Amino acid sequence: MDDTVLLLDAIHFAADRHRYQRRKDPDATPYINHPLSLAELLARVGGVRDPVVLIAAVLHDTVEDTETTPDELEARYGAEVRRVVDEVTDDRSLGQAERKALQVQHAAHSSSRAKLVKLADKICNVIDVTEHAPPDWQPERRIAYLDWSARVVDACRGTNTALEAEFDRVLARGRDVLSADA
Repeated sequence: MDDTVLLLDAIHFAADRHRYQRRKDPDATPYINHPLSLAELLARVGGVRDPVVLIAAVLHDTVEDTETTPDELEARYGAEVRRVVDEVTDDRSLGQAERKALQVQHAAHSSSRAKLVKLADKICNVIDVTEHAPPDWQPERRIAYLDWSARVVDACRGTNTALEAEFDRVLARGRDVLSADA
């Protein structure tokens, strides 16, 4: 398949795998909006045209949050996509605190492709935590999330200046909004 067809297939695949999932925001947004936002942000803000990165962005949560296996991704989208998705997938058998610590540690040693997906993921999540947080997240928890995201992004710096600047912008806005709410 050519790159466009493969990307569209990945979108369809991710939409099917995430079909019953919702974000934790007050509107219970369909989960698929999240990976689609990553791919769009990578292309629009980051200027990313690498099909491996865009496909991995669309698929980045399928192994972690659905019954999808890494082998299934590799068979369908190739070893390069699988490697990027593997790099950004948390081990759900670990506790949340350990997973968060490992994300910071692993980010610095990740491939540039994985760092791009991680940057886009943190930008989208910071926007969501600022503007559409789960109803039970108090400002303190939301600020802690922003602080942790900044540590992950700091470990990815030097990858894409436009995405890094966008993260800095949304982080500053998030801190302003949440400090006013605290």
